[in-house]
Amino acid sequence: MKEVRPGTVAGFRCIHCGTESRFEFPAYRCACGGNLELRFDPEAVRKAIGKPTLGDLARRGHFAWLPLLPVTEAGSRAFSLTIGGSPLVERGDLARVAGVGRLLLKDDTRLPSASFKDRASSVLVAMAAERGIGRVCTASTGNAGCSMACLCADAGLEAIVFVPATAPKAKVAQLLFYGARVIKVAGTYDDAFDLCWKMSQKHGWLNRSTGWNPFTREGKKTVSFEIVQQLDWQVPEAVLVPVGDGNIISGVWKGFTDLHEAGLISKLPRIVAVQSTLSNAVSLAVARVREGMDPVAAVQPVRATTRADSISVDLPRDGVAAVKAVVRSGGDVVEVTDDEIRQAIVTLAGRTGIFAEPAGATAYAGLSRWAARQPDADRQTVVCLVTGNGLKDVEAAAALLPAPIEVKPGAETVPGLS
Repeated sequence: MKEVRPGTVAGFRCIHCGTESRFEFPAYRCACGGNLELRFDPEAVRKAIGKPTLGDLARRGHFAWLPLLPVTEAGSRAFSLTIGGSPLVERGDLARVAGVGRLLLKDDTRLPSASFKDRASSVLVAMAAERGIGRVCTASTGNAGCSMACLCADAGLEAIVFVPATAPKAKVAQLLFYGARVIKVAGTYDDAFDLCWKMSQKHGWLNRSTGWNPFTREGKKTVSFEIVQQLDWQVPEAVLVPVGDGNIISGVWKGFTDLHEAGLISKLPRIVAVQSTLSNAVSLAVARVREGMDPVAAVQPVRATTRADSISVDLPRDGVAAVKAVVRSGGDVVEVTDDEIRQAIVTLAGRTGIFAEPAGATAYAGLSRWAARQPDADRQTVVCLVTGNGLKDVEAAAALLPAPIEVKPGAETVPGLS
């Protein structure tokens, strides 16, 4: 394998124990069992980086931020697809309903595989391509696997994806169309994760699985770069994030802190975790930490049964980093029911034209509940992440919809329409 080391990368720090170590690829967990966080040299970043323009973003996607990514120029050219640059949609009508001053929806349903997970997969696949690695595996309820398979197809790599028995049929079909080798595990996402890890260690495959691979966080953090850029280098007061295994929210926080360390922004937002009541391990862990428990001990498994498959997780694999993101940002956690998530899908689609899958609508589902706790919500700029397209899991929202109006051919009138 070819040795590649981007010039701005400093090394790793363990999120659990704080131990620092040198940069290497591949890299997974610390010797203590904790997850790793990639660190950059702030001085090197300041010398290398400018403020990319929206034109740069349109042409290069999130690789316009190359000095803050563990990828070389060669790796950034591994794809023909453009990753990143998704719209930040302002909705004053929904802001008034929720009681916030300004509401923006970060619409990642428009990325190549129709999911936020393209951000993470693109960084890892680029790193594999620039080193001549030809096979990548992951565990996924669907979106991470679809994303990886999509980008592997573009870059000419082989994708192996382990999915749980409950993975939506549409996502499994998407995986197969991209040419992935799909292994369906008769169990939960956590079972698929464990088997994927076991097989990758046995066969020497590069494992993309969320949380344990520190480079996925590096791709996910780019959404924060884009939010700041699209707000003309202003920082919102709060960012609401759907949370399952914790890697998206830890990436969002890292994105803002990386910008802050590089001197590109002067303040940090509050990060708000939104979870289903039926998959709430991070929410419970934050409460324990605020009562005095150590974050590592606070993250404990639950029995996840939410219909929002992309955030249905028993044990959050990046839970400690997720908890620290909420606590260190002065943020919050919100739990919503699956019925509230389904209603959010209907509201977003019917009011904005953005059709989200259940996990994708979860942040918006928690907005009103969170805003009601804030004494100054009506003066705050708030961003909600919309992370996945509803066409990936239509069945989840269909039960809320009315039946179509049926008429006979040649009918003179249509019931209910004048």
